[in-house]
Amino acid sequence: MKALKHLFDKNKEWASDLNKKVPGIFKQLSHQQTPEYLWIGCSDSRVPANEIVSLMPGELFVHRNVANLVLHTDLNCLSVIQFAVDVLKIKHIIVCGHYGCGGVKAVLENSQLGLVNNWLRYIQDTRKKYNSELSSIEDKDKLFHRLCELNVKEQVLNVCNTTIVQHAWLSEQPLTVHGWIYDISDGLLQDLDVCISSNNELMEKFK
Repeated sequence: MKALKHLFDKNKEWASDLNKKVPGIFKQLSHQQTPEYLWIGCSDSRVPANEIVSLMPGELFVHRNVANLVLHTDLNCLSVIQFAVDVLKIKHIIVCGHYGCGGVKAVLENSQLGLVNNWLRYIQDTRKKYNSELSSIEDKDKLFHRLCELNVKEQVLNVCNTTIVQHAWLSEQPLTVHGWIYDISDGLLQDLDVCISSNNELMEKFK
């Protein structure tokens, strides 16, 4: 008997159901992918990218990591962005965080979790950057929510400042970067009003 047989059974059921819903989908996907969107999200198991926006396989290019960070030293994330923009010619990059993010919570509580603390130091930097605003929030839940939102906005800024996105805009390639947040408690997305399509818009939003 195969290990985790129940997952193989679920896979067969899923593939069969999808093929009935969209006949020939797997044959089509085997030849090419033409997504219009790149999703940069959190690794949290409660935040499944395709399901949240109800997109089919092949419609969403996805990168996920702890706390949805975009770091200029992370060649994995940068390679995904470069492939999506330069090769797949996607039109939208969505940075999607979520309320209740464990990485953000660890920063707020100064938790010592081991290796991941090195990764989360970048959220510490965001906390320091917005200290005047955050220190005025007395309610702990509101503070937690706000740092989750600010983390998304900082990652949008990081995406926009990559050489990849900068080159795309200089080449007049249509490309928009979005900042969203997902609420695990109700399954709904919220636009954080950081939709940026050019350097002019970038300077306006982050002046």
